[in-house]
Amino acid sequence: MTDPFYDRDDLTALEAQRHAQEIAFAPVVFQVARLMKKTGILAALMNAGEAGLSMDDICRAVSRPRYGVQVLLESSLSSGIVFLKDDRYCISKTGVFLESDRMTGVNMEFIHHVCYRGLFHLEEALDTEKPAGLKELGPWPTIYEGLSQLPPVVQKAWFDFDHLFSDRAFNEALRHVFADRPRRLLDVGGNTGRFAAQCVQRDPDVRVTVMDLPAQLTLMKEAVKNAPGADRISGFGADLLSDATVFPAPFDAIWMSQFLDCFSEAQVTGILRRAVSSMTKDTTLWIMETFWDRQKFETAACCLNQGSVYFTAMANGNSKFYHSKDMVRCAEDAGLIVVDMIDHLGLGHTLMKTRRA
Repeated sequence: MTDPFYDRDDLTALEAQRHAQEIAFAPVVFQVARLMKKTGILAALMNAGEAGLSMDDICRAVSRPRYGVQVLLESSLSSGIVFLKDDRYCISKTGVFLESDRMTGVNMEFIHHVCYRGLFHLEEALDTEKPAGLKELGPWPTIYEGLSQLPPVVQKAWFDFDHLFSDRAFNEALRHVFADRPRRLLDVGGNTGRFAAQCVQRDPDVRVTVMDLPAQLTLMKEAVKNAPGADRISGFGADLLSDATVFPAPFDAIWMSQFLDCFSEAQVTGILRRAVSSMTKDTTLWIMETFWDRQKFETAACCLNQGSVYFTAMANGNSKFYHSKDMVRCAEDAGLIVVDMIDHLGLGHTLMKTRRA
């Protein structure tokens, strides 16, 4: 069986040559596109509509010297961000997405602030399975220990990226999780507590324990302190990579959202195995992840496969956005059975429902 989207090569030789050059100049295209938005050129062209703007019009609109504007525009012509009609520049469909699509904007800011400099060290990261690019941000062994210490602009880019994808799936996932009316829920790797806060607001009887690094729990408690039901959210500090870490028990449901993609396959299996040791036959373990092979559209698969490189260079050096078969194998090796897989939640999440084998 071949995976969707990637089972053929349809480009002509000329198209392939052009694509190769686009890859060779990709860092240039990225920075130009970002500056086309930051300087206001894309906004000015978008406001002008089909009539477009002359070079002089654009310079006046953004209060920038002609040389710089010309360099950006001519690069953008070749990358399809704008087009030229009767000596007037017009925004293309791609340019509209760059200017107004929130997902595109969040992805670009994440790559620029969190990943760009660190990607220079990708080869070292691949060779060592360590996040070699992380030294561009700080001295931590993984990015997770450093989240609370990142500069504000970098921290915002990281959390905007993280929350964009998870937030849209939470409401749909909650419907499935609370169909069994859990009274005690363990949120593993709960980050800033956004899911925990939604749980206690949804059900006045549920109590949620967030299990995460102690430094992360400090951020979580600050983030949820004014949320309705915050008195039913508690923290359990733990190093989830330590074999000595024992999962608290008992819980009716264990929740792991965009968490296991932060670990290697061996680590995923180990974490799940320790979770299984705390489960009863009635405990449900929910895993919500974005699997690139289960996406509805190729654009989503593209974002995930390229996003995996962040984990290699910046996050921890050994994890990724997984293929669903890899995650199922890890779950089964840990002593779980997959009861159900619910696709297309939010922007492309899959919800795995598992129980002890």
